[in-house]
Amino acid sequence: MKRKYFTGILFVLPLLMSFTFLKGLDKKVDREIKDEFEVADYSHEGVVVPQELQGKLPSNVTVQNFIKLQHSGNLLGYAYIDKAPSKTAEFDYLVIFDKDLKIARTKVLVYREEYGGEIGSRRWLRQFTGKSKASELNHIAAISGATISVRSMKNAVKDILASVEILQKHNVL
Repeated sequence: MKRKYFTGILFVLPLLMSFTFLKGLDKKVDREIKDEFEVADYSHEGVVVPQELQGKLPSNVTVQNFIKLQHSGNLLGYAYIDKAPSKTAEFDYLVIFDKDLKIARTKVLVYREEYGGEIGSRRWLRQFTGKSKASELNHIAAISGATISVRSMKNAVKDILASVEILQKHNVL
């Protein structure tokens, strides 16, 4: 009896934790998702990546940071939340994909440095909108004084786009 209970908890726990790892970012993520898809509520579940694919992905994709978004049983899209390095710290970012797996929105959720915070501007982040392949990011504009952060955000988005391509190829998405 105890074994069945324990196994059930291990199966359900990752799904319940899908936003808990965000530690205070859940409200920001929730607001961005609702705003992007113009919905008052939605459901989400973590995307399960087979173990044999994990090593092939450039990004760290888990049920906690890559989630499928639905509203009334209809697919809205996906959201990916992660951290990327800046000069001396890390920043948290969000990439929202539409149902066709094109980038609908990117957002820098928390930037922890004195310099380079310009990467959080909507105007600069709009360059990623509509992209669906890593190769489409070759012409992202630089920002004076934010070279490291720009490069880091660009590389992070390239990695998740490449990961999404692999997941599509293997029918995970």
